[in-house]
Amino acid sequence: MAIDCWGEESPADTDLGAAQALFHSLSDGTRLAIVRRLAVGEARVADLVAQLGLAQSTVSKHVACLRDCGLVEGRPEGRQVFYSLARPELLDLLASAEVLLAATGNAVALCPNYGTDSATMEACGE
Repeated sequence: MAIDCWGEESPADTDLGAAQALFHSLSDGTRLAIVRRLAVGEARVADLVAQLGLAQSTVSKHVACLRDCGLVEGRPEGRQVFYSLARPELLDLLASAEVLLAATGNAVALCPNYGTDSATMEACGE
């Protein structure tokens, strides 16, 4: 997807659905934590449960979501499945996000619509 930010192509002229789905798949804190953990190396659901401190069913649901989106893949070994990132480009996206967050400081966290303030999140229906 190429978007010319100088006005030659407007967002209405470009199908943003796939990009919207990608960022939505990463917008959940648990899924983002799973992706960040898998950036270090493959892991089983049991490993993720122990590291994240969440229920197995919750972790499995989020891993399945990431797998369905094509971001995570599983490698069966006996009765276990080892999950890893399916696309190395995801590491580039995460690195770029960290650079952008560092550049904007607290601006994103303080955003009145999507900030980390719990009252704001509730008001937005999150």
